[in-house]
Amino acid sequence: MIFQRALKRELFSTAGGVFLTLFTITITMMLIRILGQAAKGRVASEDVIALIGFTALNYMPIILILTGFVAVLLVVTRSYQDSEMVVWFASGQSLTKWLRPVLEFALPIVVLVALLGFVATPWAYRQSAEFRERFEKREDIARISPGKFQESAAAQRVFFVEKMSDDLSTVGNVFINSIKNGEVITVVSQHGTIETNDQGEKFVVLEDGVRYDETLDHSDFRIMEFEKYTAYIAPKGDVTVSDGSTRSMTTLELLEDTNSKKQGELVWRIGLPFMSVLLMLLAIPLGFVNPRAGRSFNLIVAVLLYMTYSNLSSFMQAYVGQNKLAFGLGWWPLHLVVALIVVMLFALRLGVNSRYHPYALLAAIKHRRLQAKGKRS
Repeated sequence: MIFQRALKRELFSTAGGVFLTLFTITITMMLIRILGQAAKGRVASEDVIALIGFTALNYMPIILILTGFVAVLLVVTRSYQDSEMVVWFASGQSLTKWLRPVLEFALPIVVLVALLGFVATPWAYRQSAEFRERFEKREDIARISPGKFQESAAAQRVFFVEKMSDDLSTVGNVFINSIKNGEVITVVSQHGTIETNDQGEKFVVLEDGVRYDETLDHSDFRIMEFEKYTAYIAPKGDVTVSDGSTRSMTTLELLEDTNSKKQGELVWRIGLPFMSVLLMLLAIPLGFVNPRAGRSFNLIVAVLLYMTYSNLSSFMQAYVGQNKLAFGLGWWPLHLVVALIVVMLFALRLGVNSRYHPYALLAAIKHRRLQAKGKRS
């Protein structure tokens, strides 16, 4: 009991450090990517924090799976390096005694991975798609950021506004470029206002500006000065999530449909809890290292095994999604193979570590004494 409590305490403390490291790396990468999208006008700047949160939820199952795998691997490896495992085996204990504390450590992680994979991650995908959809359907004037070129919602016009009031009622130094009826129309004005008619439609009214009209084949060109020019602002419209990705669908929707792509997504979600617990069990026999040698090779093998397992899971998902493999044959064989590998590695390590059993040690000592007597005689 003392060993199990100490082991679980070490597992949770190691997992905390691993999780913070992986989470920080993920958040930093997502922050750079989403800030770049905001700078290019693809997402609203006020939605950056929310989008980072949704993206973090999307990656959380993978982060937790890696956290559990690496934490168990590091703890087992440290026990071998500090020769604690030699004492453990010499006291008559088996490597299988590690199963109970590791499974107790794995239980909350596996439950959390399942909840995230089946419920939270699809919700995060839907929310992220809705935020992006809402931004795409904003009114043209609301999409404009001062000092930056911005395309309209309908992708028919390009706006540039140097100055804008806080209430979006007035704009200054406006440039509008659009293509209409085979002509390129460019409008330049020093200032303008936003007006709304009785039907609720919005217009930007530019004053004291110049309009340039040119045909696409450059055969005609006109310059017109105006005192007042009115441009219609596209309405916002209703916000509907147009993301048809199966990742944004609820698990119940996937279960109700026999579409191959949806079944492929279901294969991936079902595999996440299995991947989590099997990798943590795999880390126990995989953590063996020679105390006199480094552990770099051991970690490299662990990383390669995880990448292989993850890529094969994606491969099975793709095969089911492309209707090349039946759902009933797609979700379990890979995990069964990994479970057999875990059993095989345990059997291999138990066979190797049996020499540390106290009776084996006594026999080895007696054998060496006999050899020494034979040499003296």
